[in-house]
Amino acid sequence: MMDDNEIIGLFFARDEGAIQAAQRQYGAYCAAIAQNILGDRGAAEECVNDAWLKCWQSIPPQRPKSLKAFAGRVARNLALSALRAEKAQKRGGGQAALALEELSEVVSGGETPEGALDRAAFREALDGFLDALPERSRSLFLRRYWYLDSVEALAKRFSMSQTQVTTTLHRLRIKLRVHLEQEGFDL
Repeated sequence: MMDDNEIIGLFFARDEGAIQAAQRQYGAYCAAIAQNILGDRGAAEECVNDAWLKCWQSIPPQRPKSLKAFAGRVARNLALSALRAEKAQKRGGGQAALALEELSEVVSGGETPEGALDRAAFREALDGFLDALPERSRSLFLRRYWYLDSVEALAKRFSMSQTQVTTTLHRLRIKLRVHLEQEGFDL
């Protein structure tokens, strides 16, 4: 098995074997992310294929530190775009709509020219919030709001009841809101 630097080297050499190597290494990971968002295996596979094309177009000039994180982010962004394009904002269309609805309690989705948040400052504040959480809480938060795992899947993964998961996530969202307000964000 090749490591990330070797695969990235293939991308830089414009060797088409880079895509096959990346697919072998991280295809299942990217497919799981897309599947959680889209709730449709065929759409998830298409999204992952598009992700490898996007990686091909992005590397070079970008040189990711972690190919897994880079490919996962590309797959996630493409899946979210596909979800928006299909207007699948119903709860039955995967976990994305429900998870994003939960987060909308904390952060509004609309940006206005007058009140747009500085993305870098927001990212830093969010990183600070996550760094301050105990590992289990951080993992639970990320599994729900980054990987978009269902409450049922989280309950199994963390050996909790679904009620405990939803209560913990609710408390984490409240803590996030307080943290962001303390950092000066007007929510």
